[in-house]
Amino acid sequence: MVTSCPGPRRSAFLDRDGTIIVEKHYLSDPDQVELERGVVEGLRLLSAAGFDLVVVSNQSGVGRGMFGMAQVQAVNARVADLLAAEGVNIAGWYICPHQPLQNCQCRKPLPGLVRQAVDELHLDLAGAIVIGDKRSDVELADAIGGLGLLLASGHGGNDLAWANANGVPVFAGFLEAACFAAGLKTAHPAE
Repeated sequence: MVTSCPGPRRSAFLDRDGTIIVEKHYLSDPDQVELERGVVEGLRLLSAAGFDLVVVSNQSGVGRGMFGMAQVQAVNARVADLLAAEGVNIAGWYICPHQPLQNCQCRKPLPGLVRQAVDELHLDLAGAIVIGDKRSDVELADAIGGLGLLLASGHGGNDLAWANANGVPVFAGFLEAACFAAGLKTAHPAE
Protein backbone atom coordinates (compact mmCIF):
# COMPACT_ATOMS: atom_id res chain seq x y z
CA MET A 1 0.00 0.00 0.00
CA VAL A 2 1.28 3.46 -0.94
CA THR A 3 1.05 6.16 1.71
CA SER A 4 1.29 9.92 1.29
CA CYS A 5 4.53 11.76 1.79
CA PRO A 6 4.62 14.46 4.46
CA GLY A 7 5.29 18.08 3.56
CA PRO A 8 3.79 20.62 1.19
CA ARG A 9 2.06 19.37 -1.93
CA ARG A 10 3.50 20.04 -5.36
CA SER A 11 1.70 20.34 -8.69
CA ALA A 12 1.80 17.86 -11.58
CA PHE A 13 0.34 19.32 -14.76
CA LEU A 14 -0.57 16.51 -17.13
CA ASP A 15 -1.41 16.42 -20.80
CA ARG A 16 -4.43 14.26 -21.69
CA ASP A 17 -4.11 12.69 -25.16
CA GLY A 18 -1.00 10.57 -25.65
CA THR A 19 -0.13 10.98 -21.98
CA ILE A 20 -3.00 9.86 -19.73
CA ILE A 21 -5.04 8.29 -22.52
CA VAL A 22 -4.04 6.67 -25.79
CA GLU A 23 -3.77 9.18 -28.65
CA LYS A 24 -6.79 8.79 -30.98
CA HIS A 25 -6.37 11.93 -33.16
CA TYR A 26 -9.04 14.48 -32.19
CA LEU A 27 -10.85 12.17 -29.81
CA SER A 28 -14.47 13.17 -29.24
CA ASP A 29 -16.13 9.85 -28.35
CA PRO A 30 -15.98 8.81 -24.68
CA ASP A 31 -16.42 5.17 -25.71
CA GLN A 32 -13.00 5.28 -27.38
CA VAL A 33 -11.13 6.35 -24.24
CA GLU A 34 -8.32 3.99 -23.33
CA LEU A 35 -5.88 4.67 -20.50
CA GLU A 36 -2.18 4.61 -21.39
CA ARG A 37 -0.06 1.76 -20.06
CA GLY A 38 1.09 2.40 -16.47
CA VAL A 39 -0.90 5.59 -16.03
CA VAL A 40 -2.96 4.41 -13.04
CA GLU A 41 0.12 3.25 -11.15
CA GLY A 42 2.00 6.41 -12.13
CA LEU A 43 -0.80 8.73 -11.01
CA ARG A 44 -1.10 6.88 -7.71
CA LEU A 45 2.64 7.23 -7.21
CA LEU A 46 2.61 10.96 -7.98
CA SER A 47 -0.29 11.54 -5.61
CA ALA A 48 1.43 9.57 -2.85
CA ALA A 49 4.62 11.56 -3.47
CA GLY A 50 2.74 14.78 -2.69
CA PHE A 51 1.60 15.98 -6.11
CA ASP A 52 -1.79 17.50 -6.88
CA LEU A 53 -2.84 16.14 -10.29
CA VAL A 54 -4.14 18.66 -12.83
CA VAL A 55 -4.91 18.06 -16.51
CA VAL A 56 -4.02 20.84 -18.96
CA SER A 57 -4.93 20.02 -22.55
CA ASN A 58 -5.05 21.76 -25.92
CA GLN A 59 -8.23 20.69 -27.71
CA SER A 60 -8.07 22.55 -31.02
CA GLY A 61 -10.73 20.24 -32.48
CA VAL A 62 -13.24 22.57 -30.82
CA GLY A 63 -11.84 25.65 -32.54
CA ARG A 64 -11.63 23.76 -35.82
CA GLY A 65 -15.36 22.91 -35.59
CA MET A 66 -14.72 19.15 -35.40
CA PHE A 67 -16.60 18.78 -32.09
CA GLY A 68 -17.87 20.94 -29.25
CA MET A 69 -16.92 21.46 -25.64
CA ALA A 70 -19.69 19.04 -24.65
CA GLN A 71 -17.75 16.21 -26.30
CA VAL A 72 -14.50 17.32 -24.65
CA GLN A 73 -16.25 17.32 -21.27
CA ALA A 74 -17.77 13.89 -21.97
CA VAL A 75 -14.33 12.45 -22.79
CA ASN A 76 -12.88 14.09 -19.66
CA ALA A 77 -15.72 12.66 -17.57
CA ARG A 78 -15.01 9.18 -18.94
CA VAL A 79 -11.32 9.51 -18.11
CA ALA A 80 -12.17 10.80 -14.63
CA ASP A 81 -14.56 7.87 -14.07
CA LEU A 82 -11.95 5.30 -15.14
CA LEU A 83 -9.36 6.88 -12.85
CA ALA A 84 -11.77 7.27 -9.91
CA ALA A 85 -12.59 3.57 -10.18
CA GLU A 86 -8.85 3.01 -9.55
CA GLY A 87 -8.73 5.45 -6.62
CA VAL A 88 -7.13 8.31 -8.58
CA ASN A 89 -8.49 11.84 -8.26
CA ILE A 90 -7.75 14.64 -10.72
CA ALA A 91 -7.92 18.00 -8.91
CA GLY A 92 -8.87 19.97 -12.01
CA TRP A 93 -9.35 19.85 -15.78
CA TYR A 94 -8.24 22.85 -17.85
CA ILE A 95 -8.86 22.97 -21.59
CA CYS A 96 -7.80 25.34 -24.38
CA PRO A 97 -10.39 25.05 -27.18
CA HIS A 98 -8.60 27.40 -29.57
CA GLN A 99 -6.81 26.79 -32.86
CA PRO A 100 -3.05 27.38 -32.88
CA LEU A 101 -3.29 30.66 -34.81
CA GLN A 102 -5.97 32.26 -32.62
CA ASN A 103 -3.33 33.89 -30.39
CA CYS A 104 -5.08 33.00 -27.13
CA GLN A 105 -3.23 33.01 -23.81
CA CYS A 106 -4.35 29.53 -22.76
CA ARG A 107 -2.87 27.35 -25.51
CA LYS A 108 0.19 25.43 -24.37
CA PRO A 109 3.06 26.29 -24.19
CA LEU A 110 1.66 29.58 -22.86
CA PRO A 111 0.94 29.36 -19.13
CA GLY A 112 -2.68 30.62 -19.13
CA LEU A 113 -4.24 27.28 -18.14
CA VAL A 114 -1.69 26.74 -15.38
CA ARG A 115 -2.21 30.27 -14.03
CA GLN A 116 -5.97 29.63 -13.95
CA ALA A 117 -5.43 26.32 -12.13
CA VAL A 118 -3.09 27.94 -9.61
CA ASP A 119 -5.68 30.63 -8.85
CA GLU A 120 -8.70 28.33 -8.67
CA LEU A 121 -7.11 25.37 -6.90
CA HIS A 122 -4.68 27.39 -4.72
CA LEU A 123 -1.68 25.50 -6.04
CA ASP A 124 2.00 26.17 -5.47
CA LEU A 125 4.32 26.14 -8.47
CA ALA A 126 7.41 25.33 -6.39
CA GLY A 127 8.59 21.92 -7.54
CA ALA A 128 5.96 21.72 -10.29
CA ILE A 129 6.28 19.21 -13.11
CA VAL A 130 4.64 18.94 -16.52
CA ILE A 131 4.29 15.52 -18.17
CA GLY A 132 3.29 15.29 -21.80
CA ASP A 133 3.99 13.88 -25.22
CA LYS A 134 4.80 17.12 -27.04
CA ARG A 135 7.46 19.79 -27.05
CA SER A 136 4.77 22.31 -26.05
CA ASP A 137 4.34 20.45 -22.74
CA VAL A 138 8.05 20.79 -21.96
CA GLU A 139 7.99 24.44 -23.03
CA LEU A 140 5.02 24.99 -20.69
CA ALA A 141 7.17 23.65 -17.86
CA ASP A 142 9.86 26.18 -18.77
CA ALA A 143 7.24 28.98 -18.81
CA ILE A 144 6.15 28.21 -15.24
CA GLY A 145 9.60 27.44 -13.83
CA GLY A 146 8.87 23.72 -13.57
CA LEU A 147 10.42 20.52 -14.86
CA GLY A 148 9.18 19.12 -18.17
CA LEU A 149 9.12 15.37 -18.74
CA LEU A 150 8.56 14.14 -22.29
CA LEU A 151 6.88 10.82 -23.03
CA ALA A 152 7.67 8.80 -26.14
CA SER A 153 3.99 7.77 -26.28
CA GLY A 154 1.43 9.65 -28.39
CA HIS A 155 3.26 12.28 -30.44
CA GLY A 156 6.40 12.12 -28.29
CA GLY A 157 8.41 10.32 -30.93
CA ASN A 158 8.24 13.47 -33.06
CA ASP A 159 10.21 15.47 -30.49
CA LEU A 160 12.85 12.97 -29.33
CA ALA A 161 15.73 14.54 -31.26
CA TRP A 162 14.83 18.00 -29.92
CA ALA A 163 14.52 16.63 -26.38
CA ASN A 164 17.84 14.82 -26.52
CA ALA A 165 19.59 17.91 -27.96
CA ASN A 166 18.17 20.04 -25.12
CA GLY A 167 18.70 17.66 -22.20
CA VAL A 168 14.99 17.05 -21.66
CA PRO A 169 14.26 13.86 -19.70
CA VAL A 170 12.46 11.39 -22.00
CA PHE A 171 10.53 8.34 -20.85
CA ALA A 172 9.03 5.35 -22.62
CA GLY A 173 5.81 5.62 -20.60
CA PHE A 174 3.92 7.42 -17.88
CA LEU A 175 4.98 5.16 -15.02
CA GLU A 176 8.65 5.70 -15.77
CA ALA A 177 8.16 9.48 -15.75
CA ALA A 178 6.20 9.30 -12.48
CA CYS A 179 8.97 7.24 -10.85
CA PHE A 180 11.50 9.86 -11.93
CA ALA A 181 9.34 12.72 -10.60
CA ALA A 182 8.86 10.89 -7.29
CA GLY A 183 12.63 10.43 -7.02
CA LEU A 184 12.59 6.67 -7.44
CA LYS A 185 14.57 6.34 -10.69
CA THR A 186 16.81 8.29 -12.99
CA ALA A 187 15.88 9.18 -16.54
CA HIS A 188 16.68 6.76 -19.33
CA PRO A 189 16.30 7.80 -22.96
CA ALA A 190 13.26 6.26 -24.62
CA GLU A 191 14.04 4.03 -27.56
